[in-house]
Amino acid sequence: MSFSRRALLLGAGAAIGGYAGAKLSGDVPPVDGTRLTQPSGATNTLNDASLLSETPVFRHTIMAEAPGDVLIERLRGEIREARAEGRPFNIGAARHSMGGHAIPPGGHAVTFDNGLVEPDTAAGTYRVHAGARWSEVIAALDPIGFGPKVMQSNNDFGVASTFCVNAHGWPVPHGPMGATVRSLRLLLPSGDVVTASRTENADLFNLTMGGYGLTGAIIDMVVEMEPNRLLVPTFDHMAAEDFAPAFVSAVEAGDVNMAYGRLNVSRRTFFEDALMITYRDAPVQTDLPPVTGSGFMSKAAAQIFRAQLMNEPAKALRWWFEASLGPSIGAGEVTRNALINEPVATLDDGDPTRTDILHEYFVPPERFPDFMAACREVILSSYQEMMNITLRYVRTDPDSVLAYAPGPRIACVMLFSQEMTVRAEADHARMTQELIQRTLDIGGTYYLPYRPHATRAQLKQGYPRAEEFVARKLELDPDRVFRNAFWNTYMEGLA
Repeated sequence: MSFSRRALLLGAGAAIGGYAGAKLSGDVPPVDGTRLTQPSGATNTLNDASLLSETPVFRHTIMAEAPGDVLIERLRGEIREARAEGRPFNIGAARHSMGGHAIPPGGHAVTFDNGLVEPDTAAGTYRVHAGARWSEVIAALDPIGFGPKVMQSNNDFGVASTFCVNAHGWPVPHGPMGATVRSLRLLLPSGDVVTASRTENADLFNLTMGGYGLTGAIIDMVVEMEPNRLLVPTFDHMAAEDFAPAFVSAVEAGDVNMAYGRLNVSRRTFFEDALMITYRDAPVQTDLPPVTGSGFMSKAAAQIFRAQLMNEPAKALRWWFEASLGPSIGAGEVTRNALINEPVATLDDGDPTRTDILHEYFVPPERFPDFMAACREVILSSYQEMMNITLRYVRTDPDSVLAYAPGPRIACVMLFSQEMTVRAEADHARMTQELIQRTLDIGGTYYLPYRPHATRAQLKQGYPRAEEFVARKLELDPDRVFRNAFWNTYMEGLA
């Protein structure tokens, strides 16, 4: 693989994580500096990528069976017991959310762990176990010349989990990953197994896409794949105010396969400069090399990325490296599959005193300057250390009841390094609520899987069909067996 995008701080992947970070910059606010979480000593607990969501569960079961009768009967048994004892039930995979959303407090937690992938080249699809990770999908499809049409920007998330949080990627021009799902099999709270698609049980399909596992247990899915391609990047450095129209124009032109953007996060020049990176087909599609994982350059780039912490000169150096040096040395050819085959752990620095926290906001392109103005006011007045922002394009989502893209949106993925203390959490919550409200006020919304700092009123404003979702869920599950922290925090109050 060429120097290319991995040496440019991992492209979109640099904004994904949930691992520990380093030190908080600036003075600290006058609130409690006590460690936010302490090991509980309990044996039956689950956490997620925030490291702030340790949650007691009644039982944690790992299921690796193929998606057939044996798996279904095991799930039915767990659901029956949970219902009889009044405990919640929920399924997860990698658990990369950041608010404990997929964990059933005091309940039956199931982790799917089976990488079954069955390609159908004639149909351009693959059948996949709900618990398969994207790395397993790429490993199965790459040898036959294919890859996922859309996936999250890192490869260690679960495929069905991606659908259930309605995640998107950076292949363009597409909507969320769910736009590429043809059908799925769903085990309902009643114990019945049904097929859901856009033409069969479409209401279930739309509730489950972005439904956080509250409508039933996905058994397997049929998902679209795309031929692997040899791509070449183009780098366009511009003023941040010019980014949105340039980005939308490039993506919608029809010849771009992958695309993302970046903004400068140095405090002195915060959000003043932008970089747009677009990937198009190489002139000659030669034999494609086998996909590889993280290499030396990815790990070296991670060191540069982490050096930014509390270090404004390092942020300026990182921006120069990415926006000025990168285009001169990173223009080599690279396969589409290589671009997406990157784990989140590449950027982990292993510091147990900090954690990386993601935000994501979906902004109408015409309001992008207003969003940047809000960020300059809200983020720079906080005590949080912003490490990165990656910009992506998401087409309209006509399917999900809890859709964040009622029209084309620029997805703004932010990564903060947060001190794991009470004072830092309080400041981060305040900042997040302000940023969410400013985004809602310009017609955008925020992404749900991250820290549960949004108010219920903000959820209702950003997701106006939330009460409809709750009402339909309770028709399917009147005993509220399928519950998790997301339901407890937000949706139960809308019932």
